[in-house]
Amino acid sequence: MFRKFTLAFVILLMIATGGAVWLNSFMQQQWQLLRTSQLQQVSVDVGDNFYRVKDTVFSNTADDNLWLKLWFKLNPELGHIKVGRYQLPEELSLAQLNDILASGKVVQLKVSLIEGETFKQFWQKLNQTDGIVASEMSEQELLNWLESDYTKLEGLLLPETYFFVHDTAAEQIVKRAYLALNQALDKQWQQRAKSLPIDSPYQALILASIIEKETGAKFERPRISSVFVNRLNKGMRLQTDPTVIYGMGERYDGNIRRKDLREATPYNTYVIRALPPTPIAMASEDAIAAALNPEDSDYYYFVAKGGGEHYFSKNLAEHNRAVRKYILKK
Repeated sequence: MFRKFTLAFVILLMIATGGAVWLNSFMQQQWQLLRTSQLQQVSVDVGDNFYRVKDTVFSNTADDNLWLKLWFKLNPELGHIKVGRYQLPEELSLAQLNDILASGKVVQLKVSLIEGETFKQFWQKLNQTDGIVASEMSEQELLNWLESDYTKLEGLLLPETYFFVHDTAAEQIVKRAYLALNQALDKQWQQRAKSLPIDSPYQALILASIIEKETGAKFERPRISSVFVNRLNKGMRLQTDPTVIYGMGERYDGNIRRKDLREATPYNTYVIRALPPTPIAMASEDAIAAALNPEDSDYYYFVAKGGGEHYFSKNLAEHNRAVRKYILKK
């Protein structure tokens, strides 16, 4: 009796061993077999397993899952996938799919905050960007969430290209830009020139935003800054159009009229003898540096002369001649 039991056990063991060898050989072939992917990208959500993702990527493979589960039992180091969205080649094997999903190298998307953009423009862009979860938070709610003491987010985000993964919340991008701006501004403030008519980093940001809107030429920014600093030191009005436009808001239709220059808004620097109360746009690090380290000059005026550059004048008579030449074409 014992002999029969032993013989039966040996036979079953041989069958099981042979089955394992066969399964291992069979799955080695299937594991390396190239297949055509149905998708260019695939998402792995919380709770997903390799079988679900595999069935999404490849058609007519659900019947293989029993063998695949046995294969994973024999190879427990396989099948550990990570949450995220992954880029797939047109052809891949199960082994390649497993490596991709286990790598954690998820698809990186990007969105750019352009220097000179307003908060309203950037917030609208974020909420319309593919891969970003749109937010209904108001500007004040965002400020509260950021624990910020400021009244507006204008100028408080650093122009930069921000990379993110799918399903990132819009407010998370804002937070990254907000923290990046604070870090850059603090660094620039420590390196500021002496005797500036600026009392705080926030005022530097206000001036930088005006410089940003006045010129896109990086090399001109320190000279543009010197004009505004010289005028502030003399108690002169800045008389810069971008502040007027910002103060007009939705009423701006592409033209500035005489009545607009006379309108007493907090942002009309043709009326007020100081900086406006907040920045008027997002300022780049270069513009912030220019605001805090202006060129040493005797210029008090400038006028656009075409090609993105300006003509600078030391007095009103010279400036009027430049206006006739470059603006009036006389």
